[in-house]
Amino acid sequence: MCALETVRPSLPGKPFNPTPVWLSGWLVVMWLITVDLELSFETLLYGAQDIVEYFSRYSTPDFSNLSRYVELMIQTLATALWGSALAFIVAVLLSPLAARNLTPNATVYRIAREGLNFMRALPDLLLALIFVAALGLGPLPGVLALGIHTAGFLGKFFSESLERADAGVYEAVSATGASRLQVVMYAGWPSILREALGYTLYIFDRNVRMAAVLGLVGAGGIGLALHDTLRMFNYNESAALIIVILITILLIDYLSTWLRGKLN
Repeated sequence: MCALETVRPSLPGKPFNPTPVWLSGWLVVMWLITVDLELSFETLLYGAQDIVEYFSRYSTPDFSNLSRYVELMIQTLATALWGSALAFIVAVLLSPLAARNLTPNATVYRIAREGLNFMRALPDLLLALIFVAALGLGPLPGVLALGIHTAGFLGKFFSESLERADAGVYEAVSATGASRLQVVMYAGWPSILREALGYTLYIFDRNVRMAAVLGLVGAGGIGLALHDTLRMFNYNESAALIIVILITILLIDYLSTWLRGKLN
């Protein structure tokens, strides 16, 4: 009696591992970028001593005019606050029109979406230069630049949050005979209020940093004073201004993180 041989199926082949291919591709891309931009790490190594010597000039900050520095920092904070308020107002008005489930029609949706994209695509530094040229030096160009640019971000955040809100809430309010505006006010915004406040705090946190930078192009505040001291090679005063900016930004960051934690 012949024993029956059991036929065993062949094992599947080893799956293809794309990691080496992706890694090699990224290395090639990084090498091409380095060659195209003519990045020289040898030059950076040789210039390390000069970099250390330059930063050593900021080693003795001068706080003799601290009260003036604090006043300028408060002006910078006010610029960031007003810019964030302008962005919030514009975003609240445009975001329902940029939400697919709330917009009146496709044309309005597309116009609102592209408007937010346009505001988001324009760098606030470029906007500040334009407004400084048109309106002159001062905080107002900074407020407008921050407000317009960050309105694009807030509008995108708000519209996407409104689209993700529970459809049943919208249907329940619509079933009462509410108008489109009432649906937005009584169903949309209450559903995303906590999330919207968190986004707004994040934008304000970001605008505090940018308000100091916009001062370098004439948009007022402590950045303008920093630009003047750097131009006159007053490194001691520049160091004091930088320290005031850093401390303020750290405090705002901790406060913003704490508030967002409370909202969550």
